Amino acid sequence: MSKAVALFSAGLDSILAVKIAQEEGISVTTLHFLVPFIQGKALDTCEKAVKKWASFLGVDLEIAPLGQEYLEIVKTPRYGYGKNLNPCIDCKMFMLKKAKEVMQKKGASFIVTGEVVGQRPKSQNKSIFAMMDKCSGLEGKVLRPLSAKILPPTYAESEKIVNRDKLYDIYGRGRTLQIKLAKKFGIEEYPQPAGGCLLTDASFCSRVEDLLTHNELNMDNVQLLKLGRHFRFSPSFKFVVGRDEAENNQLQEFLKEDDLYFEPQDLAGPSGLGRGRVCQDVKILAAQIIAKYTSSQEEEVRIKVSTDSSQKIIKVRVISAGKLKQLII
Repeated sequence: MSKAVALFSAGLDSILAVKIAQEEGISVTTLHFLVPFIQGKALDTCEKAVKKWASFLGVDLEIAPLGQEYLEIVKTPRYGYGKNLNPCIDCKMFMLKKAKEVMQKKGASFIVTGEVVGQRPKSQNKSIFAMMDKCSGLEGKVLRPLSAKILPPTYAESEKIVNRDKLYDIYGRGRTLQIKLAKKFGIEEYPQPAGGCLLTDASFCSRVEDLLTHNELNMDNVQLLKLGRHFRFSPSFKFVVGRDEAENNQLQEFLKEDDLYFEPQDLAGPSGLGRGRVCQDVKILAAQIIAKYTSSQEEEVRIKVSTDSSQKIIKVRVISAGKLKQLII
């Protein structure tokens, strides 16, 4: 039995691509990448969905977290960004290269993806597919069964591993044909398209740009980007303020040895994490921001400032709206 590795998001297109390969008698291993630029709750939901659909399809599943190596392509993508900071072409090429490693490890002979020609103008068209396959060392080895009939025959088709006549010619952003195909395969409930990558979100990308500007794009800081309100005091100091109790608790999990932790004393309000070069003015400014988001009606607010080895209470006035606007990212 021939083997293939399928890039697997657990979206409808990737589910159908696996199902089509299985119908051709292919033994499929699914490969799912945990991308750091997915919102925390969405990431948990996605991982559960991936496991659910892999079980439904009866396939082996490999989950591959993407780390600092992946962040390097976000810093300097060879083929540029999309509308915001999404390096879609470089991202997919990176995944194809990793999939090739799994393909070789598993003794598989080709890759399967759920990509559809024309679904994404910048990264899903005939010329881009050909370029990505060649640059990732997979020329002719990537089967896109949903659009195969409008693409050049691949190795799997030329070698009669799969029957080209049983593949499809889907084009564009519509989902009508995919929904019909799902019904054909007895798939009644399927995932709906969702937001996904935060690098397509303009607001989030302003935070990423701040990290890029200050050479601070690393995995720890990327995870912290998903929480709270973010402020930049100087090139050497960043401040993050929780928006609710859950985020306040999560901020504590990110504390490092030299970080500062701010919280209001004796009243409700947010917590804050300060990271970078510290001086007294920085502490006061951070405490003033915390005071801004409390419910206090007092002229001065007591804020506790903690490090890994000490605690101190300072009294501050609430920061002005104008100053707050200058500092927020």
